[in-house]
Formats: sequence, structure tokens, C-alpha cells
Amino acid sequence: MKSTPSRAEAPNSQSPLPGTVPATMLMALALAGAIGPFATDTYLPALPLIVGEFGVSASVAQLTLTAFMVSLAVGQLVIGPLSDRMGRRTLLILGSVGTAIAAVVCALAPSIWVLVLGRVAQGFFGAAGIVLSKAVVVDVGRGAGVAKAFATLIALQSVAPVIAPLVGGAVVPFGGWRAVFWLLAGLSVVTAIGVVAAVPETLPPDSRRTGGFMSTLADMRVVATHGPFVARVSAFVFTFGVLFAYISASPFIYQDMVGLSPTAYSVAFTVNALGILASNLAGARLVGRFAPEKVMRTGVAGMVSAIAVLVVVVALSPAGTLGLAPVTAGFLLLTLSIGLILPNAAALSMQATQGHSGSGSALLGAAQFSLAALVSPLTGLAGPHSAVPMLVVMGFCAALVVVAVVAVFNRPVRAT
Repeated sequence: MKSTPSRAEAPNSQSPLPGTVPATMLMALALAGAIGPFATDTYLPALPLIVGEFGVSASVAQLTLTAFMVSLAVGQLVIGPLSDRMGRRTLLILGSVGTAIAAVVCALAPSIWVLVLGRVAQGFFGAAGIVLSKAVVVDVGRGAGVAKAFATLIALQSVAPVIAPLVGGAVVPFGGWRAVFWLLAGLSVVTAIGVVAAVPETLPPDSRRTGGFMSTLADMRVVATHGPFVARVSAFVFTFGVLFAYISASPFIYQDMVGLSPTAYSVAFTVNALGILASNLAGARLVGRFAPEKVMRTGVAGMVSAIAVLVVVVALSPAGTLGLAPVTAGFLLLTLSIGLILPNAAALSMQATQGHSGSGSALLGAAQFSLAALVSPLTGLAGPHSAVPMLVVMGFCAALVVVAVVAVFNRPVRAT
């Protein structure tokens, strides 16, 4: 089995690309990485229509989301390590094309089970963009440039599932639930064109891993048992858990407890989504002046403070009711802080993959979306008029982030 040093730690002199990620390539990668998260719940506003058309229960219709999330996680575990052996570009193109075809299958689905199968395929192929966009950045970028590139990638990947229901809510009234999947098919075609035009192969043949299935498992074990990688991935994944707790609970918080209309909720949700985007972009500039660890630590402090604010707001409010201003202030501080953590935690994770960037990206993405699938139902355990489950999930995840950050600062990456 061929062993290579980490590209983030030791530049590859044979790479045909410069040490910074070109803007056109970065935008193509960002779009490829956002398709999967965007497709996660774009169609959620149309679930009642799907239930009515196919005559199934709500729980059966929700299998389309569960199947997608599981397939998205599994796809990353398969495609990431495979790319360490086959290269990135071909798999990235196949993923974009496969996502487009799967979206067409969903749009034409004659039954709920064909729709579920289409979503399984959409999740698997959509995983390629998530896992390979990170791997390509590590192939190409160096030093602080990696964190800057990750700021753009994570900005779109984090905002995508947040704005997806809003986009779906705008499309469904005009074209029904099938129109959402036609939109996703079109975006996937655009993504494929962008990858073909702007993303060359970034992993030269002489830098690729060799061996079969057992070798792949060995590569993943090396990464998964590397302490610095585990600490950094934990910081990323559990921060995403906090974000997904907000995404899952916010419709009930804003509409059932604050009393906003669906339109007003969309406005509040959009404001918080812009908070994530703004802090990601600001974080990209800060990385040039401060170490990624310092920026991430600032974000963690802000996230913990935001959760504390929300706990106080809930504790001081009458049961089942919340005020718009304090809730929005808490959520906005939360999203601004998360925007500082995610790109830096992802960059630090990928720098600790020990030359297995495909496997490392696969483990990161699989853990991320597996936790998201677990968090979503937990936030609603006490019904639509209680914020307590959301706060418990947020507090638990934030505590693990703090532990992981302490490990990050105490266990620097060493060349292997």
C-alpha cells in the first residue's frame, strides 16, 4: 500500500496546480458540495401534497428524508476512500450527473416507493460533491489558504439546508412537489458543467492509494484513530448538531411559541441564515490575520453564550410562549458563532488526515449527517410548545464541542 504525506502538511511538488484554490474552481466545488445539503429538505413544504397524492401516511412519506440522509452518509464512506485510489474528477462528475438523473426519477415517480428509491440514489450521488469538494481543497490549498477555501465551501453547505425549505415553499405553489425535483435536476446539470469546466484532476496517479477493500478499511482506521483528527471532527460534527437542532426546532419556536405567521417565520429564518453566511465570509478574512484555532475558539465562546441566552429567555418566559426580540437575538448570535466554527473545524480536520484526505472527508461527512438525522426528531420530543428538548440537545452538543476544542489545542498535528 502506497503511503503519502498529508497535502496540508507537505506540499506535493508534482501537483500541476498552484498552492491556492482558483476562484472558478472554488465556486464549482462549493456548488457541488451544496447540492446534497440543499436537496435534503427542499421538498419538505410539499410533504402534505405527497401524502395526499400517493395516499400514504406522513411517516411513510418521511421515509424519503430518512432514506436520503442515510444514503448521503453511506455514499461519503464509499466515495471518499475510493477517490484516494481513483482520483477526484471522474467521481465528482459522475456524482453530479447521477444526482441529476436521480432528481428526474423523483420528479417522475409514479409511487411513493419509486420516490424513496430515487431519494436513495440522490443521496448517494449527492455525497460525492460533499466529500470530494473538501478533498480537492486539501489537494490544492496550503496553510491558511485551506481554511479560507473551506469558509466558502462550508458557508454554502451550511446555508443550503437552512434556505432549502424557503426555496421549496416558493416553488411548490407554482409547480407542485415535482417542480422541486426538476429544479434540483437543473442545478445538478449546472454543477456537472461547472466541474467539467473548472475542476481538473488534483490527485496525480503517483500519489494515489493502492490496494483493495481491506486496504480501504485500514486507511479509514488510521484516520479514525488519529487523536487530532478525532478531536477536530468532533468539534465540527457537534457544532453542526447545534445548528441542526436550531433548523429542526425553529418552525415550532417561531410559529407555535412566538406566534409568527409562516411568512414572518420565513423572514426570521432568512435573517439567521444570512448570519451564518456573513460570519463564514468574515471568518475567511480573519484566517489571514489569526490562526484558525483562535477564530474557532471565538466562535465556540459565542455559541455557548448564545445557548445561555436562549436558556435564560425560556426560563423567564411564560410556559409555551416566547418573545420575538430575545429569541431572534439568541438565534442570531448562535448562527453568527457557528459560522466561525464550522469552516475552521473542517479545515483543521482535513489537515489531520495523514495523507488520507478522501477517507478523512468521508468520515467527517458521514458523522455530520448521521448526527443530523438523530438530532432532528429529538428536538420535538416535548411537542411544538416546548423549547426544552432543543436546548438540551444544543447544550449537550456544545459541551462536547468545548471538550473537543480543548483537545485540539492540546494535541497539535504532527507529521507522520
